[in-house]
Parts: sequence; C-alpha cells; structure tokens
Amino acid sequence: MTIILKPAASLLSVGLGLTVLAACASSAPTSVPQSYLQGTVLDRNPIGVEERTEFLEIAIHPAASELSLSDKARLREFVTAYRDHGHGTLIMSLPASSANPQLAVAAVAEARAIAYEHGVQYDEIAGTSHGADSAVAEPMILAFRSYKAIAPDCPSLAEFDFADISSNNESPTLGCSVRANQAAMIADPADLLGTRALGQGDPIRRGIILEKFRQGEATASTRTNSESGTVSQAVQE
Repeated sequence: MTIILKPAASLLSVGLGLTVLAACASSAPTSVPQSYLQGTVLDRNPIGVEERTEFLEIAIHPAASELSLSDKARLREFVTAYRDHGHGTLIMSLPASSANPQLAVAAVAEARAIAYEHGVQYDEIAGTSHGADSAVAEPMILAFRSYKAIAPDCPSLAEFDFADISSNNESPTLGCSVRANQAAMIADPADLLGTRALGQGDPIRRGIILEKFRQGEATASTRTNSESGTVSQAVQE
C-alpha cells in the first residue's frame, strides 16, 4: 500500500512560526551603538592629561643681605615638588632688573645649592634671566613642567532609569567612576603619555620566585614581627 504524505499542514505551521519570530525580531531593541564594538567601557571613558607649568616667585628685598628663612623653606618645598612630579629641566631665572643685584645673584646660587641638596643635579637646572627692560624690581623665578590627570565627566546616576529593561545595552555610566578614581590616584599623570621608560627587570629575582613556585614554596617575602600585617590587639579590643 502506498502512503502519500501531506506536508501542507506542517509547512503551514512552520511558516507561521517563522513569521511570528520575524515579527518579534523586528520589534525587539536590536540597535547597538557603534562605540560598543570599539574597545571597552574604560576606553570610552578616557583620562585626560593636561600639561602645566609650576611657578615660584621669590622677591628680592632691596635692603636684605640674604634670603629669609621662609623664602628658603619655599624653595625647598618647590624643589621637592620638582623631584616628585616635575619633568624636563628646573628653570631658575635671574632678575635682570633688581634693586639689589647682589642679593639676586646670591638668591640664584642659594636656590641651586638647595636643589643639589635635594638630589637635583646641575645638568637638570637651566639658568636664564628676565626683566631686562622692566622699570620695576623683578623677583627670582623658578619653574618646571608637570602634568595633571583630568577625570572624565561622569553623568549623574539620577539621570537614568535603571528600572527600564527594554534594552540590554550597557549603562552610559558604566566604567566612568572607575576612571575617575584612577585619575585621582595616579602618582604621575605623565605615565599615561608613555613618556617614562620602564626600568630594567631583575632576572635573578624572577628565577628565584619561579623556582619557589615550582617547588610549591611560598613566594612572598618573609616578614618580621614589626612588619606583621595583623591587626593590633588594642584595636581588636
């Protein structure tokens, strides 16, 4: 006996199913921002870097024979800032117009000595002069270049309805607070520009740690009792 299959009903049901799926696909939110396909959320919230020039002016008193203690303290603070986050040369500018030229020259010499005491080599200092045509007495000026991290402008969370789940796209605020925190914590924003070369690694130390790892030994440095990270009993009580 010959059996004749009648696929019309089956094909019809399949067709209806595909039509329903197509309708659902056309109504679902499928729009994906082009930026989502490029990098990560951190890349879309970059940290800006602003170049700045730090200045210090030291007034040259017409009747003084040397710099005051407060001026010397200001010089030390400025030189320390240069050693901490300064870049390029430390500029020391001699006032060409001064009511006390002898003190002006002595002040620059004092500034160089203070800088040297704080680890600034003489080849890191650039000497210059200013105010040759000035009609008034000019101060001694020190300057250096530094960088400042600019955090991204994160929108307020109150602007968004997090209960709206009509889209599966990421929140516009995702990653912004992470970048803002990084901008506040980074020690030297110039590192974001890649201007500082990496230091040489220690292959001997790396080999020792690797061998300890292979032997199943602890790779952390041994701490003394004074270096213990445990909480003090006084704090616990």
